[in-house]
Amino acid sequence: MKRAIYPGTFDPITNGHLDIVKRSLKIFDHLTILIAEHHDKETLFTPEERKELIQIATADIENVDVEIWEGLIAEYVNTHQVDAVIRGMRALSDFEYEFQMGMMNRKLSPNIEIIYFFPDEKYVFLSSSILKEIAFFDGNISDFVPEEIGKRLKKRINEKLRDSG
Repeated sequence: MKRAIYPGTFDPITNGHLDIVKRSLKIFDHLTILIAEHHDKETLFTPEERKELIQIATADIENVDVEIWEGLIAEYVNTHQVDAVIRGMRALSDFEYEFQMGMMNRKLSPNIEIIYFFPDEKYVFLSSSILKEIAFFDGNISDFVPEEIGKRLKKRINEKLRDSG
């Protein structure tokens, strides 16, 4: 069985992420979406909340599970039976960061294979940060996230606004 991981912050998961999940499963038998903790990133949702949102968004997709991981991706690959790491790349601006991370992960774990996916062109501009910005200004996000994720995102933003105002 060919297994891959798809690490990321997923704050929240978008249709662009889901596009990559579905396309990854055309190559791999099983995919673990790995919620990675980035200590320099402020997130809107806790890791547990993001896990729940991803489980909701992937409920109808077979052979996907979700884990929270606080550590190096190379450590995960070295301690689990993983054939590849999936990464999404939207634009040239992602390339430098992804290249550096990929090379460092290969240095830490020489057996690591990293596969880069470009999302469908309708999601090439989409990021969780842009999505949160649109939701903050009460824009229409229905084309960018599953309905339930959109509802929870808008609810969370409204909670944050009430708490800060």
